[in-house]
Amino acid sequence: MTVILKKMNSIEFQQYLSYAIKNFADEQIKSGNWEQQGAISKATEEHKKLLPDGEKTENNFLFTIRDGDLEIGMIWLAQRNKKGFIYDINIWEGNQGKGYGKQAMKEVEIVAKNIGLEKIGLHVFGHNKVARGLYEKLGYIETSVKMEKSL
Repeated sequence: MTVILKKMNSIEFQQYLSYAIKNFADEQIKSGNWEQQGAISKATEEHKKLLPDGEKTENNFLFTIRDGDLEIGMIWLAQRNKKGFIYDINIWEGNQGKGYGKQAMKEVEIVAKNIGLEKIGLHVFGHNKVARGLYEKLGYIETSVKMEKSL
């Protein structure tokens, strides 16, 4: 396995954006943060705010994760002063559980160091046990925990 990160082109970005908006809305609904009604609109607005110039938005690095000719996923790193933030990482279905996520995270750390970042943060939904386990293995620590109870 040879994982490389390749900057997204505009076609890849449009394909990713369609997926990302639906996925983000679904995750917010699943977490109890948003109602089904209006979730797609909220997710669309959030992405427009964060990426006003699409894949060319300054200080945002959107990559297609590849293993040779195979497109296996994507990762989005944003630069905020000396700190990076991973807004999204996805390993497409059929490629999950093969170590691609771990390798992609290691590769994005190299990118982050090369652009002068000192830390990387990320958000993971509480219900995503697989991702939480991966991040812990890679040395990420919880910096805050938000808890909620439905009544």
